[in-house]
Amino acid sequence: MSVQPILRVLLAAMAMLLFAVGEQARAAGDDSYILDSGDRVKVTVFGEDDLTGEYEIDGTGTLAFPLAGQIAVAGKSARDLEVAIADGLRGDYLLDPKVSVEILTYRPFYIIGEVQRPGSYSFKSGMTVLNAVAMAGGYTYRAKTEEWIVTRANDPSLQEAEVEAPSFRVMPGDVIVVPERFW
Repeated sequence: MSVQPILRVLLAAMAMLLFAVGEQARAAGDDSYILDSGDRVKVTVFGEDDLTGEYEIDGTGTLAFPLAGQIAVAGKSARDLEVAIADGLRGDYLLDPKVSVEILTYRPFYIIGEVQRPGSYSFKSGMTVLNAVAMAGGYTYRAKTEEWIVTRANDPSLQEAEVEAPSFRVMPGDVIVVPERFW
């Protein structure tokens, strides 16, 4: 067996891995992502190991942080949360806190309608409507496969929209409806 086909496979696998890592890094550094209930974050307070840890945003959209108290998180980016935590710690506790926030787990998305297994699913960076349908076991025989209805809670311009592209990006918290076809 020739070495060249094996080398091609290895190069292709490396390219896919680099793309996936780049996509994760892009998503992690994206300030447009809005935090909400169900997201899990890692907060690092440099030089303060007792404050560094993993925290989940509760059902009311707040984060209970030691020494800073309850911080309203819903509607904020990770960068906004860094500032809010630093402000809460500054003064009585720390002179100049350096805070970093990393999103560990995104809230789930939901898919209902004409799919095999409707329900909530873990969000993965770079997901599309077609990926979401695949995670839900594919279409039922009654599904309309060229059109979906997406409701995005954090985007006022897309409260409920019909989308016709299977490559439409899914975001955490989205509700995807696969309608029934009539014919």
